[in-house]
This record gives sequence, C-alpha cells and structure tokens, in this order.
Amino acid sequence: MSESKYFLCRLIPPRPSFAADMNPTEREAMQKHAKYLREQLDRGKLIVFGPVADPKGPWGLAVASVRDEHELRELLDGDPVIQARLALKYESYPMLAAVFARANPTDSAG
Repeated sequence: MSESKYFLCRLIPPRPSFAADMNPTEREAMQKHAKYLREQLDRGKLIVFGPVADPKGPWGLAVASVRDEHELRELLDGDPVIQARLALKYESYPMLAAVFARANPTDSAG
C-alpha cells in the first residue's frame, strides 16, 4: 500500500466578486460543489476545505490526501463546478510535508 501524498488545492473563481454576485446557474453549481467536497471529506480524500476571505477576493481551499497526481486530477476534474465549465479553475501544489494535530491534545503520558 502506497503512502498518501498531500496537495493544497486552490479553487479560483472567474471574478473577485463571484461569492457576492453569483447567478442562479453558478449558485446551483456551487451547491453541488459543496456537496461533492463533503463526500470527498467523508471518504478521506480531503483533510479540510472551505472558502478563504482574501482581501483581493474569496477563493476556495482544500487539502487533498491521494495516492498520486493522477488521483488528484480525477478528484478535481470530478468536481461539479469544474464540470459545469463556469470558468472556475483549480491550482494545486504538492505539500513537502504534512503535520497533523494529535487526536486528543489533552491526553497526558502519565
């Protein structure tokens, strides 16, 4: 079994005002997008996801846990907001290391 690789994924909207002025088609695609990402989180393919309040305009962030770049591409290409061809796009970057919090940081060793 191969070790997971982690990628930071950035979903870039078609315009800085996108979050505030989506049309009905875009809003529907974003609702499907959120459901899809929740499913991927539940499957263990994502570690975290959510919108980022960048002063230049909000964008979406996800951290993926996959076998390789091929699986990452399938994951991102399967996103309904990408399939809707609404000019949103992903950038992705491999993480050099991933450090996780302990399951229960209040546990003591003895």
